[in-house]
Amino acid sequence: MATRSLRQLFVNELERVFGLRKNDHGDRLALAAKLSKQLTSWAQPLLEPARYKCLWGGRGSGKSFAIADTLLIIGLTRPIRVLCAREFQVSIKESVHALLKERISALGLESYYRVTKDAIAGNNGSSFIFKGVRLNVQSIKSMAGITHLWLEEGQTISVDSWRVLPPTIRENGSEIWVTFNPLNKTDIIYKELVEKCRTDSYIRRVNWDENPHFPEVLHQERLDMQSTDPDAYHHIWEGGFWEHSDAQILKRKWVVEGFTPYEDSDDDLPLQVKREWMGPYYGADFGFAKSPTTLVECWVFNNTLYVHRESYAVGLELDSTAARWMMNVPDCDRHTIRADSARPESISYLKRHGIPQITGVKKKPGSVEDGIAHLLSYQKIVIHSSCKETAQEARLYSYKVDPVSGDILNVVIDAHNHCLDAIRYALQPLISPQPGKRGSRSGISIY
Repeated sequence: MATRSLRQLFVNELERVFGLRKNDHGDRLALAAKLSKQLTSWAQPLLEPARYKCLWGGRGSGKSFAIADTLLIIGLTRPIRVLCAREFQVSIKESVHALLKERISALGLESYYRVTKDAIAGNNGSSFIFKGVRLNVQSIKSMAGITHLWLEEGQTISVDSWRVLPPTIRENGSEIWVTFNPLNKTDIIYKELVEKCRTDSYIRRVNWDENPHFPEVLHQERLDMQSTDPDAYHHIWEGGFWEHSDAQILKRKWVVEGFTPYEDSDDDLPLQVKREWMGPYYGADFGFAKSPTTLVECWVFNNTLYVHRESYAVGLELDSTAARWMMNVPDCDRHTIRADSARPESISYLKRHGIPQITGVKKKPGSVEDGIAHLLSYQKIVIHSSCKETAQEARLYSYKVDPVSGDILNVVIDAHNHCLDAIRYALQPLISPQPGKRGSRSGISIY
């Protein structure tokens, strides 16, 4: 009896220290099932087996939170050994250790996971270890029993490190998870996981607008960067490549922010200010094959060009165009719309079907160059935050670069220009030919 009492005391102590119970496994599975239902929709597939799992995109998306939560949930259901790695890790502070600790608390898992200074251990045998790859290649290569690799900041992983890692994670059913915000198209992680169409993977781009818990404080920070540094915004918040070069035609000329043209603003606005607003001007570019059909609404005020609304659609049928334009750009049917005259039949059709004041712009030599010069003459180009396609084109609109010398050529790349062409058409009455310029930079003579 005494021996039995001592054994019971020992079991009770184990239960107190480690949270073990007779039905512990069932409790874990039930808790895991409950928590898995709380994962956002794009994180749910992380629970399904796949060799490669990758969440990529910009700041504020919740990628790392989703990975941390999912691994902790899986660690409840069975013993797993997770290597949390990044290219460089000088101290534990540079790892996801603090994030996992925070999520353990948020999910109420303190009785299932024990957090130490440099590791995390589950009382069912699950474990999380943290290492930098570059300085620990040999020790990582010799590791056994790793069931999951989580590479954080995957854009910094070198080619040499990537060559070592996949063969190292060699347990049956083992998985490689990556979170990253791409820097360049040449990043090894982007090339291997995003560009390649692997059948054994779950690859998902996630940005701030898909995070149901996106904090308000970051919302204002995001808007501030969007209005002051759109190139940095595209990379940091939208998960795009860090593309900034002297070949960009509108570099440092444009910003994204919200605004209201005078006619929609407070009636108390001084009449003189209202008179100084010029517009609205409307321009349209017709799509061919996979090219989009676009319509823009522009204003000019105080030497600043304002792009207020846009319509952008690929594969838009002509008989649906008027309705689409009026939905995206209200009242456009009441104003003159200047469109690409290369499609006179489309202009004629729309005149008879809902857009009575559409007209073709006049073609002339040098019109592309004149239009670009006019855009660059403004002190600033403000693109409304709702005009995402126009902002994308403003960032990518570029001159060709010689692939050998790196010289910027006097030739405009005929791409990323459908909204910008529409803007040039809209502003035709304001554009003056550039003296001494004959022919356009692009070598084509369309307006």
